[in-house]
Amino acid sequence: QVQLVESGGGSVQAGGSLRLSCAASGGTFRSNTMAWFRQAPGKEREFVAAISLSGATINPAHSMKGRFTISRDNAKNTIYLQMNSLLPEDTAVYYCAADTSPFPHGIVGNYRYWGQGTQVTVSS
Repeated sequence: QVQLVESGGGSVQAGGSLRLSCAASGGTFRSNTMAWFRQAPGKEREFVAAISLSGATINPAHSMKGRFTISRDNAKNTIYLQMNSLLPEDTAVYYCAADTSPFPHGIVGNYRYWGQGTQVTVSS
């Protein structure tokens, strides 16, 4: 059983930056593809970015491209999401997810393990 714990969320002004972390424990982390999703109030969960064990990535969605970067440190069993130039529309709960697939993907229903989420609030 893989357990995921996110951290690093908070409140920032538009244009600011945050770095989210997701620490994994249990299971076989090194065999997992990891991803970030987000969910704003009243909206469906949205794919942000994914990264495979080898470091292959699925780029962030268009609205986040160039501003968000996913990375991972296998030695620390941790993935990160660096978020720059934040916008009010980036306000959401950000979730970390893990899948046994060796290939990064954004299919929310295929991710077996989820963290509890961390709130990101961007004010204008």
